[in-house]
Amino acid sequence: MVDLYVLGWIICAVLSLAALRNFAFTRKNCCASSETGATRRAVNVTTAAGECRSSSRDGAVDIIIVGAGVAGSVLAHTLGKDGRRVLVIERDLSEQDRIVGELLQPEGYLKLIELGLEDCVEKIDAQQVFGYALFKDGKHTRLSYPLEKFHSDVAGRSFHNGQKGVIKGVHYKTKDSQELSACAPLTIVCDGCFSNLRRSLCNPKVDVPYHFVGLILENCELPCANHGHVILGDPSPVLFYRISSSEIRCLVDVPGQKVPSISNGEMTNYLKTVVAP
Repeated sequence: MVDLYVLGWIICAVLSLAALRNFAFTRKNCCASSETGATRRAVNVTTAAGECRSSSRDGAVDIIIVGAGVAGSVLAHTLGKDGRRVLVIERDLSEQDRIVGELLQPEGYLKLIELGLEDCVEKIDAQQVFGYALFKDGKHTRLSYPLEKFHSDVAGRSFHNGQKGVIKGVHYKTKDSQELSACAPLTIVCDGCFSNLRRSLCNPKVDVPYHFVGLILENCELPCANHGHVILGDPSPVLFYRISSSEIRCLVDVPGQKVPSISNGEMTNYLKTVVAP
């Protein structure tokens, strides 16, 4: 039973980190300007005199932030409140077709409150989560979050250039293919796990021992309301959690570096013959 508790909390921690990545640039950052739908790259933007000059319509800025994920958004919000002129450049603010950022753990929600951003999870049909239910070999147990000392609202939430080597600004392209430049004393790159900058700074060959495959189940119920569900099956675990009042996310762990093809039916066959039994 101890192993089940340990595994449960490990899964909670992983989902918490994934959930934080989902928050887009908050509307509270009234002091910061932003460009959305833009492709971007860090550059050395200079004039003949060696000065960095911006072609952005936003004018001079103090800080450029590339990426409006959780890190970029929080930085922009905080620096904007501090009176800094912030330019945020984000490639895409549309709903992501990926299975990350759907279950925010209580600690993440407390951080939102601390930052004054708790309204990010309001009016989006977010579902409160009070813990996890673990299932194995016909037995199950509940792992509740230790929330006794917190306000009743605190719970998890699930929901749908100049000198060589010195970055003085960025070039980026808008949705209508207009190419712009922006310069600032400080450029912060927060473009996430698929960052081009990160790939250029480290070994691009990454060992991927498994993948998560996501399904959405509509208009069905789970055994334990307001809980994530972890089924410790063979050969790998399966997770269920509600992401809206009518939808449940199912995550299937698929071991190996190669994911079975969806287009030719390999994935369907894998789920039916390996996971379902």
